[in-house]
Amino acid sequence: MANLLWMHGGACNGNTQSFLNADEPTVIDLVRDFGINILYHHSISMEFGHQVQHLLEQILSDEIPLDILVFEGTVIQGPNGTGRYDMFHERPKKDWIWELAHKANFVVAVGDCACWGGIPATKPNPSESVGLQYLKGERGGFLGKDFRSKAGLPVINIPGCPAHPDWVTQILVAVATGRLEDIQLDELQRPQTFFKTFTQTGCTRVQYFEWKEPVEEFGQGTRKGCLFYEQGCRGPLTHSPCNRILWNRQSSKTRSGMPCIGCTEPQFPFFDLAPGTVFKTQKVLGSIPKEVPPGVDSLSYSISAAVSRAAAPKWAKEEMFVP
Repeated sequence: MANLLWMHGGACNGNTQSFLNADEPTVIDLVRDFGINILYHHSISMEFGHQVQHLLEQILSDEIPLDILVFEGTVIQGPNGTGRYDMFHERPKKDWIWELAHKANFVVAVGDCACWGGIPATKPNPSESVGLQYLKGERGGFLGKDFRSKAGLPVINIPGCPAHPDWVTQILVAVATGRLEDIQLDELQRPQTFFKTFTQTGCTRVQYFEWKEPVEEFGQGTRKGCLFYEQGCRGPLTHSPCNRILWNRQSSKTRSGMPCIGCTEPQFPFFDLAPGTVFKTQKVLGSIPKEVPPGVDSLSYSISAAVSRAAAPKWAKEEMFVP
């Protein structure tokens, strides 16, 4: 039996809604088949008020062991570092999180806000929000860059806005059952199982990316083409399995004609690149995006794009429609 506590900081509750829609495994499977005991979750637990306070105090006094601490949302430190913008039973919630994190065998950050601050931590960040162990791409965050849970791991980051539910439940199963080989972390402390490949992997529009043929409009019914060049798709620059592990087992943003917004990367929502919107492609050298896939400079990419477009087969330029 693995005791799990889910705490919520400054966020929209989107990752909870995603989590409750998990399929493989479901939340019920976590409890029934994998021995996870959910001590408290703000959306599904019967306890509230002083009952929750008493539970947390039992954990902090070592009466109840804490195997997994899951945190959703940002750690709110405002105003002026006091944390009083987000109170929980007459204490700043950040103080509870600090103490609980140091009691847990594993600490899991779910969603962009918990991983790196997300939208709330975007400048000017009036709430002084921060992720558990990152602030955007800078390691440190609330717990500090040297933090390790009792099991010896840093915070396990499962980013996304929201994170795909099956990423969350499968990692929780791996942690609860001791399969640490399944949660090898990358340089941003994300499980490599899910975040080793680019979102572009499995994209049904990838052939248009190769021939540098753009699509001019969003959504269903438009001509097939790559969303990278004109619509700001970040699929070639983002690590996630969204086109391999489909949402609702059916689709993804790019399959439905919408650009990937790069929500698993720490710089999301990329306002520094495109102030005011994520749906904008910053250009250099005419139609070539300001950002190009890793390992290629803009000049080389512009030459490659020109050659590819000139050599593109007839079918790549024809009017084709998304089913």
